[in-house]
Amino acid sequence: MTAQDKQNKARKAWMGLLAKSPGERLAALTGHMTGWPEYEWLRPPEVGGVMVRGRTGGTGAPFNLGEMTVTRCALRLATGEVGHGYVQGRDKAHAERAALIDALMQTERAEELRRAVLDPLETQLQADKASRAAKAAATKVDFFTMVRGED
Repeated sequence: MTAQDKQNKARKAWMGLLAKSPGERLAALTGHMTGWPEYEWLRPPEVGGVMVRGRTGGTGAPFNLGEMTVTRCALRLATGEVGHGYVQGRDKAHAERAALIDALMQTERAEELRRAVLDPLETQLQADKASRAAKAAATKVDFFTMVRGED
């Protein structure tokens, strides 16, 4: 795996994390941070729709499940790094924060942002996932067939 492939994989991971995170949680984690750089919009936040596709049984033929509202934007830092933000819903501020963090993760501030923003988001998302799994497990029903003693 080349260095570029590793960088692309890492970027995909943090962009996915930013997209899945609740907007208010991201705002809380970044609200105390100072020294945000100047940037220009390449694409200001805009709301649109995307078609969500599914697969029968998770592996079957793909089909159109329905549409989902998303907000996207792109910006360029004064130092040249480009950040993109794609989030579910109509939260333009969430998309802007996601794009700004994406751009800053490509700078020397990456480790600071990883500790202050990405790691807490990852921890919260894992805890939420575990909570949902525990709730689902509590409703699990085991069906079994009892063999009668008759021949």
